[in-house]
Amino acid sequence: MALRKPSAIVAAFAAFLFAFLLVTAPMRAQEATAKSRLSVHWEELTAADFREGIRRSQGTCLLPFGILEKHGPHLPLGTDLLDVRYAALHAAEQEYAVVFPEYYFGQIAEARHEPGTIAYSRELQLALLQETTDEMARNGCRKVVIVNGHGGNESLLPYFAQTQLDKQHDYVVYIFDRRSPESGGPPKKTSMDMHAGESETSKMMIARPDTVHVDRAGSESGADQHRQHLPDDVYTGIWWYARFPNHYSGDGSAATQELGKFQMDWWIDAVVKTIRAVKADDVSLKLQNEFYEKSKHPLDTKP
Repeated sequence: MALRKPSAIVAAFAAFLFAFLLVTAPMRAQEATAKSRLSVHWEELTAADFREGIRRSQGTCLLPFGILEKHGPHLPLGTDLLDVRYAALHAAEQEYAVVFPEYYFGQIAEARHEPGTIAYSRELQLALLQETTDEMARNGCRKVVIVNGHGGNESLLPYFAQTQLDKQHDYVVYIFDRRSPESGGPPKKTSMDMHAGESETSKMMIARPDTVHVDRAGSESGADQHRQHLPDDVYTGIWWYARFPNHYSGDGSAATQELGKFQMDWWIDAVVKTIRAVKADDVSLKLQNEFYEKSKHPLDTKP
């Protein structure tokens, strides 16, 4: 049998190597891309990927906070949850953060008369939120950003943040509670637009258009019933039911995708900016720890 010349062997090996690289290069590229595109979903990460996610996020985690309640006759019960998660997840993909799974254990006592509402006791709301943020911190989330998607939490969440000063924590709770811009964008057609109205319906047309039934929006009234007559600075818990017994405020039939895209894009961008600001914050935890130490010996505190 004739032996091949060395040059022929080298050429054959080179051809084989080229073919091998041609086949495996796309596979390696896909693997690298998959690693660089680490999921922002807490529940989708493996244990090893979660460790990398915490490192990449600099310990910054989002807790999108929704609710389960009636949203007029035309929107799903989970509107607030679906909307806030859409905004939070898209923001985290732009500025990496780990996003906690669905959370809907908030304040919605005013809608207990409507089907599908899940209203937990005030004790459980606070206890569960505290244990959730504690557990997030135990897993490396030193900066927990609660992104609120539900108007009924607007008093609950600042109170929760304040109560973090009750005892020492090795993490900081941040609250972001803006869902729509104050101005700009396509002009709105309605003046009353508080719950399941033009804005909220428009945003759902972007987040989950398959769940929106605009044709049903006019089947119930979203008008203010004016059934309570008290000064503006006098508060009572029945105020919402007195004004909007159908748990509907506004007119969802006026919604448009154009308005929804503008408001949702604004919301996502606002959350992105919040994540960046929180990542850059190296003061809050230091001040928190300083406060905890001083609070142990208040008589030693000097002006």
